[in-house]
Amino acid sequence: MKIKAIITGATGMVGEGVLHEALNRSEVESVLVIGRKPCGVVHPKLQEIIHSDFYDISPILNQLSGYNTCYFCLGVSSVGMKEAEYFKLTHTLTLNFAEKLSSVNPAMTFCYISGSATDSTEQGRSMWARVKGKTENDLTKLPFKAVYNFRPAFMLPTKGLKNTLPYYKYISWMYPVGRRFFPNYFSTLAELGQAMINTSIRGYTKQILEVEDILVMSK
Repeated sequence: MKIKAIITGATGMVGEGVLHEALNRSEVESVLVIGRKPCGVVHPKLQEIIHSDFYDISPILNQLSGYNTCYFCLGVSSVGMKEAEYFKLTHTLTLNFAEKLSSVNPAMTFCYISGSATDSTEQGRSMWARVKGKTENDLTKLPFKAVYNFRPAFMLPTKGLKNTLPYYKYISWMYPVGRRFFPNYFSTLAELGQAMINTSIRGYTKQILEVEDILVMSK
């Protein structure tokens, strides 16, 4: 299978890491990045659409048909946000984008970056976990070929990429220890990218991939 992928969030740490892995995999034939600003990457496989309103992708929808995979890496931190604002930026934005995309690419595999401790019941005390849980649940109801929700925890950044979150320079020392003693909570960003690509090619037995599943599918 040759992948023709759409990637969002490529100006963030996770999206940039996934894009890096996709451009270096022979199975990925082409990549379309959709973002509010240029991702700053130039590559023969890469095309880019600058679009400011992710709540409405109707104006660019005719350019999105013919792709068979989406790696949705766009997301925000819930720190300092009220639930209504976080819900709009996480659930509403993602579902509006995905619903439109499914209308032109029903044979697509949609891979969503969620997070460890996401609440699938939507009933827990953690606001962000409830919202992420509802987002995951509602994505699986859309008429895609398949939907996979990835729940990374601590990720070791990929060296040389420019959008690594600044605080990682102070906590990256934790990775070797954490990987040894708490392997189900520690992965590399490269492993996440490889797992997303491999899952879109081979499929997986679960729609929710925790860190242990990410590590399995990264190989």
